[in-house]
Amino acid sequence: MSRPRTQNVTTDAGEARITWVSATTAPRLVLAVSHGAGGGIEARDLKALAAALPAHGVSVALVEQPWRVAGKKVAPAPKTLDTGWRGLWPALAAPGLPVVAGGRSAGARVACRTAAELGAAAVLALSFPLHPPGRPEKSRADELLGTGVPTLVVQGGNDPFGRPEEFPPGAYELAQVPYGDHGFAVPKKSGLTEAQAMEVLTGAVTGWLTSLG
Repeated sequence: MSRPRTQNVTTDAGEARITWVSATTAPRLVLAVSHGAGGGIEARDLKALAAALPAHGVSVALVEQPWRVAGKKVAPAPKTLDTGWRGLWPALAAPGLPVVAGGRSAGARVACRTAAELGAAAVLALSFPLHPPGRPEKSRADELLGTGVPTLVVQGGNDPFGRPEEFPPGAYELAQVPYGDHGFAVPKKSGLTEAQAMEVLTGAVTGWLTSLG
């Protein structure tokens, strides 16, 4: 894996940070992925993608929203998250490659909401929070269905924010990590190791990115 480099970017929501993990073969895409409301870019799925994708010509940009860079514990309102993401976009597009917008949980929602206006080539939604746990009537499906670009959802089989079978039909693809929770952790009794779960995830994402051309 190439040595990561960091880049601070000033946005209207504060200073954000990009950790770049550059493609180790001829670069063809940038995958920009942000964290959720309860964690950072050290999330297992984001780390796995940053380790796996550069060998396939994909530069991975791990995005830290301004509230995380500032050391705050609680994420701001969705509108503020979108503002931070918009402010980062010129830096993400600077390499001159198609940019796939992505993120996990709250970061996936941001990518979905802003993809069309920013000109994203596609959207990768990791652990899309279809609804709050136990509140299926509070659906956020409209955000997912309104991306306007090719979209892949990767969802844990036991995600309390929306199991794969709860997702409505639509113009997107869905890949499942069996037994995974919202953070793609898998129980020992499942017979699946964390490494195997991450192989399922990175394999699905790699294949999908390849299909984009």
